[in-house]
Amino acid sequence: MFRKRFAAVALAAIAAAAVPGVASAASAGYRHYVSLGDSYTSAPLVPWMRLDPLTCFRSTNNYPSWLAANLKVAKHTDVSCGGADTTNMTKPQSIPLWTAAPQFDALKPDTDLVSVGIGGNDFGVFGTLVGECPKVTASNPTGTPCRDKYTVDGVDTIKAKLTATQARVTEVLRGVHQRSPKAKVLLVGYPRIAPAAGYCPDILPFADGDVRWVDGVERALNKALANAAKTDGRTTYIDTYGPSLGHDACATGGAAWIQGKDLDLFAAAPYHPNKAGETGIASIIANQLAEKKSLDRAPSTAGVPVVDPKVAGDFVTKSGVLTH
Repeated sequence: MFRKRFAAVALAAIAAAAVPGVASAASAGYRHYVSLGDSYTSAPLVPWMRLDPLTCFRSTNNYPSWLAANLKVAKHTDVSCGGADTTNMTKPQSIPLWTAAPQFDALKPDTDLVSVGIGGNDFGVFGTLVGECPKVTASNPTGTPCRDKYTVDGVDTIKAKLTATQARVTEVLRGVHQRSPKAKVLLVGYPRIAPAAGYCPDILPFADGDVRWVDGVERALNKALANAAKTDGRTTYIDTYGPSLGHDACATGGAAWIQGKDLDLFAAAPYHPNKAGETGIASIIANQLAEKKSLDRAPSTAGVPVVDPKVAGDFVTKSGVLTH
């Protein structure tokens, strides 16, 4: 969920370091892969930034790029963009110095694989969590000041927005099928931001009780996405929250997949996946695709991607670490 307020600071550093996108591998099981989504897909500040356009903050090392390389797709079109919400699937998105075209413009009748990572920006849900909650922490560091702020007459107004988000995402999936009727469609959930237990206020500056609440909001968002895929009936939901246990922003020893509150111009945007997180998400998706293929066709398991818990986010196969 890309936050515009650091965009101007990041532009100069990124412009100096940006390189063109990595070309997809030639031999294909899938002919045309299109990746749609927000900044958890585009991966702002994960080296290196693409230039098409620069201010979508789309990395050459985001999970769609790693997935495309692993699947050896013939053509990969990545139109994910920081700050996007479901409306930007069909409407242009205003970004610094540019206007991004509707993401659905990339979908073609012969597109045969589509990943969608969207929903967190709708109704300002994630922006509220990371932008407003830290501001009230000092008022009650061990309590739930942010949850209390957004609870009105006993109703959690943040979680209440997710019903509408679910409906919007369901409509997005319907639109994907209309434009690319032969495509396998993947709806990618959001990886774990907060730890399963404990706190790390220097990294996630939320009150102790709000850490659990923020985690609960993310779980509710992912449930809404899973329900949207179920309602659609033709989309595979990819759970990245469960498999990212132990890789939250508080994780130590290089295991974190999520950047904390501090901006790192050469690693990741605040509260966003780093390179380890993006490759971890790609590995989770590849695993699920491989498992589905094994059920359908029962192929050999040689070379099937697996997540190595000892390697924080590295994209690995049974024959070793994959690089591209």
